[in-house]
Amino acid sequence: MKKFVLICLILFPVIACSGDDKKDNEENMTTDPEVVDITEEAQVTNVTVQGEPGAYTFAVEIKSPDTGCDQYADWWEVVTAEGTLIYRRILAHSHVAEQPFTRSGGKIVINPEDSVLVRVHMNNTGYARNVFSGSVAKGFKATEVQLEADTTLAKTAPLPNGCGG
Repeated sequence: MKKFVLICLILFPVIACSGDDKKDNEENMTTDPEVVDITEEAQVTNVTVQGEPGAYTFAVEIKSPDTGCDQYADWWEVVTAEGTLIYRRILAHSHVAEQPFTRSGGKIVINPEDSVLVRVHMNNTGYARNVFSGSVAKGFKATEVQLEADTTLAKTAPLPNGCGG
């Protein structure tokens, strides 16, 4: 019995990995919003900040695979590293012909040294793994993160009220 298990452990990865990878990937694709093809995610590509402590305006550049109201980036937000929502900028419509695009929002109440995350949300796939992290004092850089509070924050107001096209 031990030999059979050992043989299976050695052979199974070889068998499982052989064949047409593209076909296998297509057959195993899922519609689960927690498992998202990165090409279907929006991405924060730049963050700039103006203002003063307690009243910052963030300008967030986003690249997203918008196709219309069926698939578009519907908000960007500023959250703490622990997942507390500080600010959310609703994007009221799709930006199919404007890629990447920048939208500003504020007055965001944080101190210059406060570390925060800036991330984008798609209406049909949820939060992107790509975020910008940093502080007003030190600047922001791209990173990849998944917060535990994603499902709760995705239902926290303010939320979009439909799509304007």
